[in-house]
Amino acid sequence: MDRRDFVLGALSTSTASLLAPMAARANTRGKGPIPYGAAVRTDPLYDDPAYQKAILDYCQVIVGEGGLKWIDLRPDRHIFDFTQPDRQLAFAEAHGLEMRGHTLAWHGAMPDWTETIASAEEARNELVSHIHTVVGRYKGRIPSWDVCNEPIAERPTRNAPIRDSIWQRHLGRDYIELALRTTAAADPAARLVINDYNFEQPTDEGRARRKFFLDLIRDLKARGAPLHAVGIQGHIQSDTAIDRSGLTAFVAEIDAMGLGVLVTELDVIDKPLPGPEPERDAAVANIAKQFLSAIGAACRPEAVLTWGISDRFTWVPIWFTRDDGLPNRPLPLDADYQPKPMMQVIQDFTHSFG
Repeated sequence: MDRRDFVLGALSTSTASLLAPMAARANTRGKGPIPYGAAVRTDPLYDDPAYQKAILDYCQVIVGEGGLKWIDLRPDRHIFDFTQPDRQLAFAEAHGLEMRGHTLAWHGAMPDWTETIASAEEARNELVSHIHTVVGRYKGRIPSWDVCNEPIAERPTRNAPIRDSIWQRHLGRDYIELALRTTAAADPAARLVINDYNFEQPTDEGRARRKFFLDLIRDLKARGAPLHAVGIQGHIQSDTAIDRSGLTAFVAEIDAMGLGVLVTELDVIDKPLPGPEPERDAAVANIAKQFLSAIGAACRPEAVLTWGISDRFTWVPIWFTRDDGLPNRPLPLDADYQPKPMMQVIQDFTHSFG
């Protein structure tokens, strides 16, 4: 199973100097500070007052860590369970937050029944009906969708640039355009995004992923497919340097095509970092700063979202448990919802465009 199915120098900044929480709400594509947001889990939004306060203090945008993935929505071919996204959206609307939709077409988190899809016609019908049902339900309420998530192969080649999935096997790469056009038909006002990761790595794999992703985007643009923005995830490996010039050039090419850029799933995999919290938190913050600065050197992102807000709720230990047994610390707030240097970096960055 791929980990994607679930989902260094020190800083001088101290925790004591962190900015106060940001309560003001902002339009995601206007002037002023770049909106900040986080992936949320449904139950803590209602059951954990400290978690709720953290989201409301710091975020202008939320996205469900789960709920809109196929495995959550479609336990059975004939059943749609909207419980989680309905609750997430209710929370967002009650508190003046924007909610992003994640995700409509992905290789991961698929219910077992989808493996019985046996033909191109069946795959097309399932994908189209799913998107019309889901996007249609939230038309005018979820303004931005990760339509296609992680379409580029883990190690792409000229002959196999697109990741294997139920959609790729039956429909080829055309499933991406199909998903975009279907989403646009279901909600013509929605902002459509393709989301992927590992663009920051200074490796042959990282360079190949950037190249083949740009090839895909150019092809979609040439076909007139409705695509408005690109999501750059993050999930940064702390033992691999960030290719700052390569990432900046990549983002500049996206910007030159007239597409927006979002940071969608930022966290820092801290497994290899030193154990002491002040040293580790400073390193995590510095890595995030390098990543954001490289993107910001090319364009103003539409939003910056971390994949979770607090170390209390993070996917990282599932795949990257530390050898020393210490809890992972990949996010801007610690497990007690106290801000860490990473939050300072995010606030400095988002306000630098204000």
